[in-house]
Amino acid sequence: MMGKAGVNNRQVNEEGFHVHHLSEHEFNLDSISPNAIKVVHQLKSQGHEAYLVGGCVRDLLLDREPKDFDVATSALPEEVRQVFRNSRLIGRRFRLAHVRFGREIIEVATFRGSGDGNNKGQATAQEIHEDGRILRDNVYGSMGEDAIRRDFTINALYLDPEDETVLDRVNGMVDHQNRTLRLIGDPEERYREDPVRLLRAIRFASKLDFEIAAETLQPISTLGSLLSSVPQARLYEEILKLFLSGHALQTFEDLCRHNLLKQLFPQTDQILNQEGNESLRQLITLALHSTDSRLAENKPVTPYFLFAALLWGGIEKAVHNRLDSENEYIVMQQAMGEVLREQAQTVALPKRSSIPMREVWTLQPRFRQRRGNRPHRLLEHPRFRAAYDFLLLRAETGAENSELAEWWTKFQAAGGAQRKKMTQPKQQRRSQRPKTTPKKPAPVASKPGDA
Repeated sequence: MMGKAGVNNRQVNEEGFHVHHLSEHEFNLDSISPNAIKVVHQLKSQGHEAYLVGGCVRDLLLDREPKDFDVATSALPEEVRQVFRNSRLIGRRFRLAHVRFGREIIEVATFRGSGDGNNKGQATAQEIHEDGRILRDNVYGSMGEDAIRRDFTINALYLDPEDETVLDRVNGMVDHQNRTLRLIGDPEERYREDPVRLLRAIRFASKLDFEIAAETLQPISTLGSLLSSVPQARLYEEILKLFLSGHALQTFEDLCRHNLLKQLFPQTDQILNQEGNESLRQLITLALHSTDSRLAENKPVTPYFLFAALLWGGIEKAVHNRLDSENEYIVMQQAMGEVLREQAQTVALPKRSSIPMREVWTLQPRFRQRRGNRPHRLLEHPRFRAAYDFLLLRAETGAENSELAEWWTKFQAAGGAQRKKMTQPKQQRRSQRPKTTPKKPAPVASKPGDA
C-alpha cells in the first residue's frame, strides 16, 4: 500500500494537531511492522488512543527502513499489560511496556503529561533534580501534552496507520521537509532536563544529514559538563549509538567541534589538542571510516576495536613515559591500567568491551617477535585478526614499521613450510642453504721451455 504525505490539505483537529493525509508525499506503509499495526489496532479496539510515534515515523518519511517501532497511547502501563499478555513493564525513570512478538519488541509508552499536578493523579511520580534533570517522569497526560514533551520536532509526529494520517502539533513536518533539527521548547532547559539530548542532537544531525537549528545548536558547546550527571551505563549505550549509526566519522568530528569529546574521552581530547599528534587523529579517522564502510556493507563491527583506537593515544603516552625503566610487557600492563582508570572517571567501559580491547593492545608488541614458535602461537590467538587489523592501521599512519605489517600479511598467506622458514633465526637459515662443492682451479698450461 503506497501513499503520499505533505503539508498541504492540512486540517487542524480539536487538540490543535495539524492532520496530514498520506496523499502528497511518497510514503511506504508496507514498511511498517505488522506487529506494530496490531498493537495500535488492539489498543484502539479497547477504547484507547494509539499511534506510531518517534523515530519510526521520521524514518518512514525519509524513505528509510525503521529499525524499531514505538507506540504512544492514552492507556496506562498497567492497562497495556492487561491488553497484551505477551508484554512486560520496564523502567523506573519512565515506565514503559514492551510487547514481544518473537524477537521483535514493540515499545508502548503512555502519553506524558506536564507535571503540573493535574495529570491523572500522577503528580507525585515526577522527580526533578536541583540542576533541572528529570530523575523520574511517570506523569501521564494528553496527546497534546505528550507532543510538547518530546525532544525534537521531527520526533513528535504521530502516525495512525489505520486512517493513514500523520498528526503534528509542533511543525515537525515543516522541519522535516526543510531538513532541520530543532528542539521543542527552550533549548537550554530541555538540555538540562536530559543532558543526553546534547549527544542525540549531534547523532541525529550526522545520521540524517540535517542542519541543527541555530537556537538548538548555540548552547551545546557550553553545556557539555552536564553529561557528568548521566549514569555511566546510559552514557555508554549512547556512545554506541553515536559510533555505530553508520556515520561515526562525521559524528566524531562534530563531537570535537562542539567540545563534547572531552566529556566522553578526556584523555583523547587532550592529546589531540597537542601539537605533533596527527598520527593519532589519523588512526582514529581510519578506524571510524572502516566502521562506517563495514556497516554500509552490512558487515559486523566490534565496539571494542573503536575504543582501542579512541584510547590508544593514552597508551602510547603512558608507554613512552615508562619504557626506559621497565620491560615492555610490564610497561604495557601498567599503561592499560592507568588509561582505563582515568577513562572510568567519565565513562567506564564494561568488561565485554574492555577485556578484548586490552587483548588487542597487548598483542601489538608481540607482532615484533617473529622468530621461533611465537608467531605461530600468536596466529592462533582468538583476538589475532582484530589485533592484526589494528597493526595495519598503525602502519598506515606511520606509527609502526610498514615492513612489519607486510611480513605478517605474507606470513598468514604462506604455507606451513614457508612459515617455518620465515620464522627461523637468520644464522639457522644460512646454515640450511645447500652446500656447493668448490670448483677445482683449472690446470695451468705449460709454457714452452718450462720443462
